[in-house]
Amino acid sequence: MEKDKKIKIAVIGCGTIANNAHIPAYMKNANAEIVWFCDIIAERAAAAAKAYGAGKVCTDYRDILRANDVDAVSVCTPNNAHSQIAIDFLLAGKDVLCEKPAARTLDEALLMQKAKNDSGRILNIGVCNRFNGSVVKIKELIDDGVLGDVYHVYISFRSHRAIPGLGGAFTTKAIAGGGALIDWGVHFIDLVMYCTGDPKPKTVSGMTFSRLGRDIEGYVYEDMWAGPPVPGGTYDVDDSVTALVRTEGPTVTIHGAWAQNIGVNEMYIDFIGDKAGIRLQYGGGFTLYGTKDGRLISKTPEIDIGNHYDNEINSFIACILSGEQNTATIDNAIISSRIMQAIYDSSEQGRELAI
Repeated sequence: MEKDKKIKIAVIGCGTIANNAHIPAYMKNANAEIVWFCDIIAERAAAAAKAYGAGKVCTDYRDILRANDVDAVSVCTPNNAHSQIAIDFLLAGKDVLCEKPAARTLDEALLMQKAKNDSGRILNIGVCNRFNGSVVKIKELIDDGVLGDVYHVYISFRSHRAIPGLGGAFTTKAIAGGGALIDWGVHFIDLVMYCTGDPKPKTVSGMTFSRLGRDIEGYVYEDMWAGPPVPGGTYDVDDSVTALVRTEGPTVTIHGAWAQNIGVNEMYIDFIGDKAGIRLQYGGGFTLYGTKDGRLISKTPEIDIGNHYDNEINSFIACILSGEQNTATIDNAIISSRIMQAIYDSSEQGRELAI
């Protein structure tokens, strides 16, 4: 495909992630042009087209499946629609960038991977941390042997009281597929897999908990993004999770919570090597700890983190133009789907599982 070609984009789902990330990034890319805005709420699609001064609108994505003026799509819908929409567009000959998580379950994600392979099209998942400057630098340090053998990684994504939209779509398993693990955990797990070379997971032992949001009307909280609470709504997902994952690379410990009765937020990842270690503050910078000349040292480099959403979209467009894959392909992202599914299954069965 010509490198100066305009890639014509359809945005499927015009909610928060589309307006805050995908649409602005496409608008900045000289090789991208948004030609369709689709949302089941007609007003949202119309508002997006008006705000950005471009594009036609519709409420049913099937109306544009065979459109000659669409090369690729961003799927920005709730999780329950990811798999079917992505598959339909892939088989219609379109390239797809689907927001994280790939799907609600591993089985759905595997169907997406099969459609990608059958169609020969690109299927990227919105694991934006693979395009974050700090994360990319950590991967370089690990690959260069600066940390030595990275034998353990500790993941913490813990908030005090931050269940999103309690009673609504985020806490309804049929829509979201899960709670804190599938919403926040997918980013952290994928980040670790990327930095450590996407190692194959071997065994998982995990427990998920659905405790603090049971009394929707009585739930006391600090933050309610995607809120407010829905009285009489559904709450059947995990608000916290703990797990031990053995891989062909490092062992990974996971401790996550949308809500916990500890009044601090702890969003970080520790990479533990036999030569040095790194603590990454999620979404920010990192500190490297090690030794030099018989002394303990620590370094906090200045990193241009960049806008990982812009970088993600730019890489997607570059893949379409070149026909090459990037690291956010479903083939890599599905590793996180395997791990999360195994954690949920391990919790339900009360035992360690081999993957």
